[in-house]
Amino acid sequence: MHVIDFVIFILFTLGVVVFGCSFFKKGSSADEFTSAGHSIPGWVVGMSIFATYVSSISYIGYPGKAFAADWNAFVFSLSIPIASYFAAKYFVPFYRHSGSVSAYTFLEEKFGAWARLYASACYLLTQIARMGSILYLLAVPMYILMGWDMHTVIICTTVGIIVYSMMGGLKAVIWADAIQGIILIGGAVLCLIILMCSMPEGPMQTFELAAHSPMGNKFSLGAFTSDLTTSTFWVCLIYGVFINLQNYGIDQNYVQRYHAAKTDKDAKFSALFGGYLFIPVSALFFLIGSALYSYYQAGVAELPAEIAQKPDYVFPYFIVNGLPIGLRGLLIASIFAAGMSTVSTSVTSAATIILTDYVRPFFLKARKVTDHLRHHDPTDHHKHQKLELAIVRLSSFGVGILGSLVAIAMLSVESIIDAWWTLSSIFSGGMLGLFLLGCIPQTINRWAAMLGCVAGIVVIGWISLADMWSLPGPHLHPYLAIVLGTTVIFLTGFLATIAVKKT
Repeated sequence: MHVIDFVIFILFTLGVVVFGCSFFKKGSSADEFTSAGHSIPGWVVGMSIFATYVSSISYIGYPGKAFAADWNAFVFSLSIPIASYFAAKYFVPFYRHSGSVSAYTFLEEKFGAWARLYASACYLLTQIARMGSILYLLAVPMYILMGWDMHTVIICTTVGIIVYSMMGGLKAVIWADAIQGIILIGGAVLCLIILMCSMPEGPMQTFELAAHSPMGNKFSLGAFTSDLTTSTFWVCLIYGVFINLQNYGIDQNYVQRYHAAKTDKDAKFSALFGGYLFIPVSALFFLIGSALYSYYQAGVAELPAEIAQKPDYVFPYFIVNGLPIGLRGLLIASIFAAGMSTVSTSVTSAATIILTDYVRPFFLKARKVTDHLRHHDPTDHHKHQKLELAIVRLSSFGVGILGSLVAIAMLSVESIIDAWWTLSSIFSGGMLGLFLLGCIPQTINRWAAMLGCVAGIVVIGWISLADMWSLPGPHLHPYLAIVLGTTVIFLTGFLATIAVKKT
């Protein structure tokens, strides 16, 4: 790595940390830390939602997928407009007027404390898995570029993210996300231009070689069959609809941003803007993957066999060997921008959930205590606020450490996209079904909802472990865990409620 690239990368990374820390404010409260004081413009919140979507999983994983296979995973992006529409029309107004920054207070009101704890636990597991996946992908380019130990890169990156997340809170995370989002788009566009303009017969050769690959059309969106054991177009689309409805409807990352926007109008705009922007940008990443295939297929440069066998390494390898000095540093900075924004979001939202769903209800009894102190003893009330702020910052530190440990455990994974999508489908498979049960007009029996969750967990476990343990019955694709898990929870809870009422 040339010294110029190194300086660009270091200045950018340190700049993000310093920028985030600049939002540190003495005397701030836990509520301001977790909701940014309801002061962020809509476009900034929208860019933050977009940057949360475009993690380093997208920046490295999507090109790796397109290079090795096709555009099947892009079908996930095509499902986003459905979720964005429901978010702007229903989810944003609902959460903005709920009175709680937690996405899971609603479930407790409907079904009791167990529902809130179940959903929040699923969320925490999902976020820790996501942080691990992203931190791993942040370490890959530095290993290829400079031969740095990936364990060290993961730990150092985690420390930097934790520092500015702990000091600046959600406001720092959202503003940093917006800036990082702009940088990562610019870096990706420049990279695609260089790839296509490097082709011996001109840019159109990129499409010709990829479309007529010996492995088939690399722009294919997948088979349009009814096969549920492979990642067909329909499996990926259904998975995307369920995951994105869950993201917008019950994911704390998004719910927290709805609260951070200045007005309801800003919050609705942010949901639509962030989701729709992801569609062309994700297409850009897949096109980079296809262009990488054509680039090496045309013989513009040679790709070592050991790199070709690890698709997630191909884009970083091209950055090292195919880009001019200076731009390499910008691209690596872009990858870090994507990863740091998403990890910082997960750290802050997970810490918020630990405070609102675990510490306050069971240890601080915050509602009663805060109301009492506010009217009777302002000094003690201030101390209580400082205690909560200390807890949420300490939680940020703990969650970040857990994410780094997962990243280290993922060093042997072949495709990070497959690993992440499988883990997210397993860990978050039951949250959406419970949320949908709570949204329908008919009152659902609490025990029926609990029965539905148990049934859903069994189905999710069966789908996830069927191949590993050679379980009987059809072995479905792991992406369908969230689809069938959600459906079973909803139908079981609904039908059980009807049965109880008839007895």
